[in-house]
Amino acid sequence: MKEGGYLVISLDFELLWGVFDKVDYKNKKSYFSNTKQLVPQLLELFKEYEIHVTWATVGMLFNENWSEWQKNLPSTNPKYVNSKISAYNYADAVPNEEVEEMCFAKDLILQINNTPFQEVATHTYSHYYCLESGQTLESFKADLKMAISVAKKMNISLKSLVFPRNQFNESYLKVCYELGVENVRSNPTNWYWTNVQGDSLKDKIFRTGDAYLGFNDKSYKLSEVKISEDKPTSQKASRLLRPHSNSDFVNSLKLKRIKSEMTKAAKSNEIYHLWWHPHNFGQNPEGNLNDLKSILKHYKSCNRKYGFASLNMKEVGDKIKK
Repeated sequence: MKEGGYLVISLDFELLWGVFDKVDYKNKKSYFSNTKQLVPQLLELFKEYEIHVTWATVGMLFNENWSEWQKNLPSTNPKYVNSKISAYNYADAVPNEEVEEMCFAKDLILQINNTPFQEVATHTYSHYYCLESGQTLESFKADLKMAISVAKKMNISLKSLVFPRNQFNESYLKVCYELGVENVRSNPTNWYWTNVQGDSLKDKIFRTGDAYLGFNDKSYKLSEVKISEDKPTSQKASRLLRPHSNSDFVNSLKLKRIKSEMTKAAKSNEIYHLWWHPHNFGQNPEGNLNDLKSILKHYKSCNRKYGFASLNMKEVGDKIKK
């Protein structure tokens, strides 16, 4: 297998479904409005720099409104012990008309799907938590089936998946593959990414420090991507692109770290997998877009000097098969 150096970008596209259990929607209206306005700008940037991106999209966003959402309910819902993290319980409790704009994005999904090099993937239907107490393989399968169904109605075939909150569940991979999912994003192998469900203070401190200082190599060879006859390829994430910082010093450290890791991957013919949530850009759109432009300009430099290329997750999987 001939290996090359590749930049892989995956985005966890969630809007309110990704954080409803952590924020008060009343304080986030402009935040998510900014996010929806940013998506076309991101697509223009990716088109300009010829960047291939996987958009792991929460299935509920495929609905146009609450009426359509009501028609698209899985055969069984997860019965989390912590009922507050259930999207279905949240939908029953919140004033639907007040949050509708933060919960659906069918028009944006169509724009993504119609933009060159972009892959619409799945982030499960309900932002499903695969390691939480109370949920089962049966409810996960029903959730994923619904995500596939609503996408199919828009002539979109889901081939890649990102587990919400990075709750990577190895025992669910066979079901993913049986339903047509050929690639999944797995977590970095560093110890502070092992217990994403617990998320201790120590884990968070080391993850934050790693973003600016870098504790170990983040890129890897194409040959290291896990392949199996009955499971999806497991594509390891390298780096979370953190939001723009108001501190010029801190922000420059972050960008310097990403660029140096990207250069190392390009020189070594390795994969560098960058990811973030589009809503991470909602607080300071201009600053975050400038950060991304800086990274993409560096990618172009690596592309010219070392032949560093851009692939989305599906394309990585396809390359491995060949």
